[in-house]
Amino acid sequence: MKRRADAVDGLLLLDKPSGMTSNRALQTVRRLLNARKAGHTGSLDPAATGMLPLCFGEATKVCAYLLNADKSYRVTAKLGIATNTGDADGKETSTAAVPELSADDWDAILQGFSGESTQIPPMFSALKKNGKRLYELARRGETVERDPRPVRINEIRLLEIAGSRLVFRVSCSKGTYIRVLVEDIARVAGTVAHTARLHRESVGDFAAVDMLDMAVVEDLAAQDIEALRAKLLPPDVALASMQMVSINAAEAANFSAGQSVVVAAAQATGLTRVYGAGRKFIGVGEVTCNGQLAPRRVFQTQDGTP
Repeated sequence: MKRRADAVDGLLLLDKPSGMTSNRALQTVRRLLNARKAGHTGSLDPAATGMLPLCFGEATKVCAYLLNADKSYRVTAKLGIATNTGDADGKETSTAAVPELSADDWDAILQGFSGESTQIPPMFSALKKNGKRLYELARRGETVERDPRPVRINEIRLLEIAGSRLVFRVSCSKGTYIRVLVEDIARVAGTVAHTARLHRESVGDFAAVDMLDMAVVEDLAAQDIEALRAKLLPPDVALASMQMVSINAAEAANFSAGQSVVVAAAQATGLTRVYGAGRKFIGVGEVTCNGQLAPRRVFQTQDGTP
């Protein structure tokens, strides 16, 4: 008889292994937790490794906020060889000589990508054109026009250059395709390239030290499912960059019922984390200029109370 799934709430920062899709990783951990509801934020390509925030139960309500978060990566590029997918899983499409540039030269090229710019999404991506995924069209050998999208490179730093191996760390906005960035860097340098390895080090305010690799997750689940559940982070840790608003018990009851409440004029406007009595996290609200706190996401405990 199939075991009934439990109401499990919280976030798990998985260090996704290479060769596994983001959805497969999610479903594997969901099964180990025996969680009823689950979602992930910001898919990683199967070949990529690193931070994949997995959300369970009430924590799935923060997925949208994490999708908008900045991310950082450690990138290894293979210079001199281009592939149709932009990564090591693709077929070689062209080669070019690798210019003999110094580390300072490469660093100058990288710094030229800092700041805001636009990027044309790759054909091998999950974006849609006329209802079709671009990668579906690409697999049929089709190429369609794609609109440039705004991206932002917060920081980019050279770590290593050795022959055809270029390694750098980049912090960037949501929607940035690292494969395209690598190709663009190579183009400026006068060659071609593809992404050989990609490791996501951070998402938003989450730190790499909080990640668990799949082997650890499986070991914890094998010992005791509660030992694994104890590793889950509370939903509000994903919203640490938001302002915080505290309200009293009566206001919290109204807020949790979907009603706006009045907050002190000194509290800033915009999206906020909202806490009730005893510093209990109850949701995400938006403070307007007239001091009204409107509910945007209300969180419930496992017993159904706000």
